[in-house]
Amino acid sequence: MTSLIDVIFLLLLFFMLSSTFSKFAEVPLPIGTAGNAEPTTQPPLFLRVTQDAVTLNGDDVTLESLRSAPALQTEVQLLIALTLDVSSQRLTDVLVALRGLPDVSVNVLVPS
Repeated sequence: MTSLIDVIFLLLLFFMLSSTFSKFAEVPLPIGTAGNAEPTTQPPLFLRVTQDAVTLNGDDVTLESLRSAPALQTEVQLLIALTLDVSSQRLTDVLVALRGLPDVSVNVLVPS
């Protein structure tokens, strides 16, 4: 009987440690391709993302101030350009910061 309790305890410990208790969120990743652009009356905005900085049309911005940028408060197309040293976590942070903006169409330009 003692060995059965030990096995049950080890199984319980294994399943508790191997399970995840947080729900992962999905972040859509739109990739810009040729020929699928919608015509707009406004020119697109250009967001350059490096490992250390984020610039919106040449002006330095932080991830916190990106959501409240005046240029992103209207219906606009946003092109995100990445440098080769940008990590996937950095890109995810930028996309999460932009997720709440309803009128912004985001396209990610993949570096070659």
